[in-house]
Amino acid sequence: MNGLMSTMMLSCKKATELVEKKSVVELAFTENIQLKMHLMVCSACKQYENQSKIIDLVLGQINKKNEEKQKLPQDVKTKIISEIEKK
Repeated sequence: MNGLMSTMMLSCKKATELVEKKSVVELAFTENIQLKMHLMVCSACKQYENQSKIIDLVLGQINKKNEEKQKLPQDVKTKIISEIEKK
């Protein structure tokens, strides 16, 4: 039983890696189970997961605002196209 538990329990370093990986791709079944088990017993990593979600949310909102700022107004696009067509 000890061998199984040591295999299933993650270090905090590995757990935080999986928290970040989870925000980008879907975890493998065993990774997901290991992470859930670790988060049930480790309040520090659970807090890290919550903070990571907040950071991802805020950065996503900032990125969205920056994308909107970078859009050219339609009249500028039309002017650029007409200048290109003249050449």
